[in-house]
Amino acid sequence: MISILTTLFGCFLTGIILSAPMGPIGILCIQRTLNKGRESGLYTGIGAGLSDLFYCLLSGLGISIVTDFIDGHKDILQVIGSAILLIYAIYLIIKRNTAANIKDSAIYTKESRYRDLASGFAFTLSNPLIIFLIFPLFARFGFPAGLPWPVIIVGYLFIFTGALCWWTVITYLVNKVRKHFNIRSMWIINTIMGSIILLLSLYGLATGLQSFITL
Repeated sequence: MISILTTLFGCFLTGIILSAPMGPIGILCIQRTLNKGRESGLYTGIGAGLSDLFYCLLSGLGISIVTDFIDGHKDILQVIGSAILLIYAIYLIIKRNTAANIKDSAIYTKESRYRDLASGFAFTLSNPLIIFLIFPLFARFGFPAGLPWPVIIVGYLFIFTGALCWWTVITYLVNKVRKHFNIRSMWIINTIMGSIILLLSLYGLATGLQSFITL
């Protein structure tokens, strides 16, 4: 019983660890929380958590066809994912409707929730290299090999719960300081965060393309 509880706690930590690195998706959640309010950032984080869960399912269920494909094409996948982030970063830097975003942030529609959730899922899904972080985490916490199916199902729920807790705390803290920013400072933050995403995407493109050059 104790070992099962330890494994489930490890699953919870896995969800946090997969979400915690402040990469492009983390910056995107912060940017949306500052611009549109906590709900927008949270739904973006939920989408990212669902994408992490998807890759965890692929890893845990041993779908070798998918994992072998990712392993064999990780460089081109990195290039594609970085290109997607690069396009979004440019859009974030050049857009000028920050004032409208702040004014309309109280009106958060169901369509907006779906859009933020879908984009969070898509941006995280565009980085399949996360699967190589999942493997050692699963090995460290002894999941899911050898466990009964009910425990495995609960374990996956704990992974998603860990991710959800992380994004809940992050968006809560960011939303607390949101009121201290005016329109100009929000534009500056958008530019800075867009530039960070731009640099990260360029680094991903460079490292991905370098592997093709050295082949």
